Amino acid sequence: MAKIELKPVGTNLLKSVSGESVELQSLWSDKPVVLFFLRRFGCQVCRWTAAEISKLEPDLTAHGIALVGIGPEETGLEEFKEGGFFKGDLYIDEKKQCYKDLGFKRYTALSVVPAALGKKVREVTTKAKAQGIQGNFTGDLLQSGGMLIVAKGGEKVLLHFVQDSPGDYVPLEDISKALDISANVQAGERPQVIWQPTNDWQDKNILERDHVLE
Repeated sequence: MAKIELKPVGTNLLKSVSGESVELQSLWSDKPVVLFFLRRFGCQVCRWTAAEISKLEPDLTAHGIALVGIGPEETGLEEFKEGGFFKGDLYIDEKKQCYKDLGFKRYTALSVVPAALGKKVREVTTKAKAQGIQGNFTGDLLQSGGMLIVAKGGEKVLLHFVQDSPGDYVPLEDISKALDISANVQAGERPQVIWQPTNDWQDKNILERDHVLE
């Protein structure tokens, strides 16, 4: 993975939920920060991952570490907030420049189908459904996400994670390890799902039925 230069990406502008424009680098100017980049706010996997990461919020706060969620668009933001999935501050990268600079890929209409039908996605969506976490198909279905953890003052990048599959996420223990903190939380288990593809795997009805694009 290419080394991330914080100076150029740090000048990218984000919009807060209150409408204020801020530079990305302002989020790590006076404290370490965990930046969670969502695929979209309606994404079921993203909502489950947001809830998982939020388990760390008390320990992050106790260590003076900020927790921030960033979405590529405002679509679905209000519903996401109302659902209480995430305990950190929220911002929007309207130009998706941070996503580009950090190497978070975009799918095509063809490549997103097999990606969304992958085992990792199905595992997480099963876990999400078991916890009552639902999603929808609103917004940009093609954007992927990831995570960036930066030391105070932008001294260095502690973790840079890029999704390969829409079902990929950073385990809580890896986040704690990158920050060199101890956290008293239990991560949600990723269930084992046995699934056999069918001849009509490209049929959109499968995606809508199983919510695998959420």
